[in-house]
Amino acid sequence: MVKVIMGLKGSGKTKTLVELIKQAVEEEHGDIVCIEKNKNLTFDIPYTVRLIHASDYNISTHELFKGFICGLHAGNYDITHIFIDNFYKMLDDTSSEKVADLLDWLSKFGKKENVKFTISATADPNKVDDRIKKYF
Repeated sequence: MVKVIMGLKGSGKTKTLVELIKQAVEEEHGDIVCIEKNKNLTFDIPYTVRLIHASDYNISTHELFKGFICGLHAGNYDITHIFIDNFYKMLDDTSSEKVADLLDWLSKFGKKENVKFTISATADPNKVDDRIKKYF
């Protein structure tokens, strides 16, 4: 399952994501990971969540991002939920086609490996491709 939380800057996406992380910690019976571009959520999310700063790993292309997700899962099969904050800021190509392809890949990976993805992205939800809207 892939869920995208999209809105313009200042619309409360990160706050919503933090609340969903806290809820997942209470309800889910697996490991939870949060990937963010910079070090903004360090004190906002529970210490039991594995917080990863993408800027430390130079994840910028879609292929590197896929490899990173695969590596996370290969290193810990107990991961049940991966949260991603500021998705578009991590990627160097944010074209609708490329982002939709990546979301489709995450959906297939999630179904195969039983991992949920919740992603926040800054963009106008009314102006994105229908292939992306299906994940709202």
